Amino acid sequence: MSRDTQLKERWENLVERLSTQFADGDPLEIDAIIYLVGIQELGQYHRKYKKDDKLDLMHIAICRLLEPYGYYEFSHFDDDSWPHYTIKENLPPLKAGEQSVLMKEAIVGYFLDKKYIV
Repeated sequence: MSRDTQLKERWENLVERLSTQFADGDPLEIDAIIYLVGIQELGQYHRKYKKDDKLDLMHIAICRLLEPYGYYEFSHFDDDSWPHYTIKENLPPLKAGEQSVLMKEAIVGYFLDKKYIV
């Protein structure tokens, strides 16, 4: 099976599973999945988030998702237990399709590591 085919199958499986668990089966968009990763990484599940907090959660998720690729490195937790990352390497210029593939690959890798999907 080609790498692209495997990524596509894993992505579809992940979207279906997360959509069933968190959206009553309505397919989640990639931004919503990134948001869920941010909440997972913060670990503060049962609170309401303001708009700015939601953007910060997505930033946390993107840093965490791209950490294995060498773009970010975990730095510390602040006094409110929010994780902080430092930039190790700037992302190369990517076309929209390339960005999408990179993020899907990173998200699938994250959920494989968490043993949420196989």
